[in-house]
Amino acid sequence: MIKRCVLMLGLLSVIFLTACNTMKGAGQDIQSGGEKLENKAEEVQQK
Repeated sequence: MIKRCVLMLGLLSVIFLTACNTMKGAGQDIQSGGEKLENKAEEVQQK
């Protein structure tokens, strides 16, 4: 029974850490897209 609990805890930890890494990458992609959009808007305003 204890082995099953330890195994489940290990699997949940791996899933959780993978999800965190994925969300971090998505956040960086969204931030990069926002910066590009902001730069383009500044270019248009300067014309």
